[in-house]
Amino acid sequence: MFRLGLIKWAVAASWVIGAILLAVPGSLSKTDAPRADSAQTSAGSQSSDYVGSDTCMACHEEQFKSFSKTAHSRLAKANWKSERQGCESCHGPGKLHVEGGGDKTKIRTFENETAKQISETCLRCHAGKEEHNSFRRGEHWRNDVGCTDCHSPHTSSHPQVQPKGDGSSSLQPVGPFAAHASDFSPTHMLKKHEVLLCMSCHNETKSQFNRPFHHRVLEGAMNCSDCHNPHGGFELKQARLATGADAVCYRCHADKQGPFVFEHAPAKVEGCAACHDPHGSANPKLLKRSVVAQLCIECHSNIGVVPGEDPSPAAQVPHDLSNPRYRNCTICHSKIHGSNTSNKFFR
Repeated sequence: MFRLGLIKWAVAASWVIGAILLAVPGSLSKTDAPRADSAQTSAGSQSSDYVGSDTCMACHEEQFKSFSKTAHSRLAKANWKSERQGCESCHGPGKLHVEGGGDKTKIRTFENETAKQISETCLRCHAGKEEHNSFRRGEHWRNDVGCTDCHSPHTSSHPQVQPKGDGSSSLQPVGPFAAHASDFSPTHMLKKHEVLLCMSCHNETKSQFNRPFHHRVLEGAMNCSDCHNPHGGFELKQARLATGADAVCYRCHADKQGPFVFEHAPAKVEGCAACHDPHGSANPKLLKRSVVAQLCIECHSNIGVVPGEDPSPAAQVPHDLSNPRYRNCTICHSKIHGSNTSNKFFR
């Protein structure tokens, strides 16, 4: 009986709290509040406070012409929400700014705002996409690298670079070997070609990609974002996919994934990076050591001794590393990532 009375009391209390929330203005959060496309817009501004991008062109002609070539300018033609298109979607309503003769205090200029504050403006539209919804969890966010540090919201390319093709990622070479690197403008409204932009902060990768063997990023066959998500993620180094850091490797190297009957423990537990340098190496297989045996004996330190035998020279014949014949471990252990037939990874 007491329990039944308690339940009735809880239900009545919830109705009272709900009525209070509906009665108090502004009690609903921004995410719960209904969106009005015509009468009331965000931040309490009326739709009449928005003057339209054509009005901005009267004073900001150069920015308007550049902006009109971007994907953002095409939102009006796509019947996007009225308060989220054109200049005022980011800078806010411009009526007071125009009436004040261009008074900068009457409109949002983003001057003296932090990277997080600027990024929050972008995320109002872009946070819903899978590519961007983890940005607040990423390293860029934590290190105060904002959207406009990489993207230019007013232009789709450098003034001196005009697109001459479809701009597909595989046709955007940006390295010293690319004679036609300037034929394509940066995609996604980036300030530079993606690889150059990433390397402007991640200087350590420059020397790695200049090693004799490397993933073909400088040549334009790949981009940094093919493996990493610059907008955040849960994996180490913001590697793509949410099923483990090696999943991005297996997208191209599917034959190394398995499952195998006999699995090489380091490959399964520590991942590809335990043996490979993904950006570049002196070894053709992108191994961390130039000589295969040198990498193997870092874990298999007893490689020259037959288990259960006396460690004499006679017992070391199967792995006599003084003999060049035995220095390349993968000549015999050819299925080193895993095997379905041999626990020694012979085949």
